[in-house]
Amino acid sequence: MRPELFDFDDSFERRTRRDRIFLNNPVIMQGLGLAPIIVAATSLKNAVMLSVAVIPLLVLTRIIAAVLARVTYFRFRGLTYSVTSAVVYIGVYYLMSKLFLAADIAQLGLYLPLLVVDPIVLKRYERPQKELVSTALSKGAITALGYALTICLMGALREVLGAGAIYGRVLFDQPPFPIAVLPAGAFMLLAVVMAAWRGVVSAIRRQVELERGARL
Repeated sequence: MRPELFDFDDSFERRTRRDRIFLNNPVIMQGLGLAPIIVAATSLKNAVMLSVAVIPLLVLTRIIAAVLARVTYFRFRGLTYSVTSAVVYIGVYYLMSKLFLAADIAQLGLYLPLLVVDPIVLKRYERPQKELVSTALSKGAITALGYALTICLMGALREVLGAGAIYGRVLFDQPPFPIAVLPAGAFMLLAVVMAAWRGVVSAIRRQVELERGARL
């Protein structure tokens, strides 16, 4: 990503706040949604199933809650988001049952229904400002995609390093880092990914600031 792609006033900071995929990824930068990644995303297939669940769950919850918040007493926005998320999950589980085998879904355990109360889904209700439906759609979609990207990245890395396979296909006879499929190994691997990711973002920020200083 070249720094000259940005305007060198405050546009980079605005883009950073809005970009939930790379520059301000909710997992890497804010530490949200860690439980499914650490425990359930032990393989790329599990990660894909979690992604299929979280994208409609997060987007639809945010949109419906934005609508309801305009016609209900906004003081109860936390309850509005929680109940909305629980109702949306019913449809999400039905979708999952049509796309995947019951045995595969069972591998996710309780971390699939726990997405209903995951901070990454409910965090928006903490803000007292009401949200436009169009804003809920765009921000919900970009946040969900950023989360799905991180889940799939971690699921793929854990399967390759911990099981020597990718999406069930064997790559190595001996996995290079077997502990990666365990929560302890996932924490270590996520720490490395977060450090590298944040390092790249910091390097981009420094380059932008240097270029901005040169233009002043």
